[in-house]
Amino acid sequence: MTDELVSKNKVVGITYAIIDESGAILEQSDLPMYYVHGGPNEMFKEVEAALDGCSPGDSVEVVIPPEKAFGYHDPALTFTDDIDNVPPQFRRVGAEVEMQNDRGEVRSFFVSRIEDGKLTLDGNHPFAGKTLTYAVTVVDIRDASEQEERNGVSMPIIH
Repeated sequence: MTDELVSKNKVVGITYAIIDESGAILEQSDLPMYYVHGGPNEMFKEVEAALDGCSPGDSVEVVIPPEKAFGYHDPALTFTDDIDNVPPQFRRVGAEVEMQNDRGEVRSFFVSRIEDGKLTLDGNHPFAGKTLTYAVTVVDIRDASEQEERNGVSMPIIH
């Protein structure tokens, strides 16, 4: 641990929980996940901004509405078919199916429901349409290498 502050070009280790409106934890990581602050990363800008200036041990909570997170649920990305038309390996809730449209674009769909001989595929992100609270704790900070500043952190750093 260091006494540094979260700032641009620092590699920041965080633990987090993503919580929905009802208080249910949708995703959680108690093992540190690392990102380059102010550099290439997959962090929502609202969460990154809230972490700016934090020290190890500091926690923040950021509420992000659907339009700034994973968008609203799009019914056009949901398809239902007879289960007999679906290959056996995909006949379970949670199964992932990649589909390609006529323009060559690929999208992942997940089996979201099976009932009454019908199977439903959903191409929406599982968190689509949800207001999410990100509860984040800073656990580590260090200077980023030149390569990390350019490319981000590709894997967790083991200390």
